[in-house]
Amino acid sequence: MSDRETKHFVTQTFGSIGRQSLMYMAHVGRMVKLTRDALRWIFVAPFRGKGGIRWQSTVQQMIYIGYNSIPIVATICFFVGLIMAMQAAYQLERFGASIYTADLVGVSMTRELGPLLTAIIVAGRSGSAIAAEIGTMKVNEEIDALRTMGFNPVWFLVVPRFLALLIVLPCLSLMADVLGILGGFFLAIVNLHISFIRYFNQTADALVMKDLLTGLVKTFFFATIISQVGAYQGFIVKGGAEGVGKSTTASVVTSIFLIIVADLVMTMIFYSTL
Repeated sequence: MSDRETKHFVTQTFGSIGRQSLMYMAHVGRMVKLTRDALRWIFVAPFRGKGGIRWQSTVQQMIYIGYNSIPIVATICFFVGLIMAMQAAYQLERFGASIYTADLVGVSMTRELGPLLTAIIVAGRSGSAIAAEIGTMKVNEEIDALRTMGFNPVWFLVVPRFLALLIVLPCLSLMADVLGILGGFFLAIVNLHISFIRYFNQTADALVMKDLLTGLVKTFFFATIISQVGAYQGFIVKGGAEGVGKSTTASVVTSIFLIIVADLVMTMIFYSTL
């Protein structure tokens, strides 16, 4: 490769990296502004008489996001608890320590898997729906119509979904914790022949309040990520149905990536041994 070709390659490579970085930073900046506006409409504006919370719409979103997600969240988390118990028991039985399956399942579900699995399921199910709904409204110019009528789109569309997620995600996470632990219970009683009382006492001894609280704290950040990424991807839709499809896919991928990054950061804060 000649010097001229090398210089052209380096320029193209770093130019592409720079453009992608600037575009990424622009998206992050707009998403932070959207989140700040949503928080202002929830916690500040109602006390200044500038539009209250749309509770009827919020309850509708709670039903759609929370109540309708119960079967899929419950089933998956029960099976994950069952799988974890099988894997743990397979190793622990060699050392005559099958009872510690209760510790592993209980701590893993409450600290990590309950909140994380719930957030990923809701991001795939409801985050994509938020992006598709707002994106379709953008394509049909309904958001412009809202502005013309004097309604702020963030207040009208984002706040009910954001508030609903802040309320239902911790509840779904708690249910996921319980169902995951029940999966371990089921295996212990049926396969390991450990009595219900013994397994229950072992789980209760293994868990501390910090396990439950740190899991719940995570859900508030996960709810913020799912709602804001979904809404932002809806607002930036361009084109017709194809643009809505691309934004819906981007909302799921981005939400899951940010959820895992946020989970990593919070785990480092709460449990790091570094």
